[in-house]
Amino acid sequence: MDKNATYKKLVEEAIKMLNFSYVPYSHFHVGAALLTTEDEIYTGCNIENSAFGPTNCAERTAFFKAISEGKKTFKAIAIVGGPNGIIKDFCPPCGVCRQVMREFCKDDFEIILGKSPDNYIVKTLKEILPLSFGSEDLEK
Repeated sequence: MDKNATYKKLVEEAIKMLNFSYVPYSHFHVGAALLTTEDEIYTGCNIENSAFGPTNCAERTAFFKAISEGKKTFKAIAIVGGPNGIIKDFCPPCGVCRQVMREFCKDDFEIILGKSPDNYIVKTLKEILPLSFGSEDLEK
């Protein structure tokens, strides 16, 4: 499968996840589809909590599902989102999700921000998280 077809498939899977978001407070649905280096897809949605701190983003849900099943190398993630599940604009990952990506992904990991399967942009982790802190910095 070529990259454009892969990106389109990931955005489609992320859009499906909007239906599973649990967002009674913000009403902002987010879906994610994570691609492993073995070309397996793990999906996630955001899950809110009235205490807000325990809320989990779609991106981290997808990562934690994959990691809990032994996957630790990844190629790309597609992210979509919008108020009441209506995608109006690109939905970039929050800072916490970027740091989780940094823990498990290389600088060239691709973040696909989609409005639709045919309307998306692709950024690398290095582009969205410059001057990042990783495990190698603990050894300095």
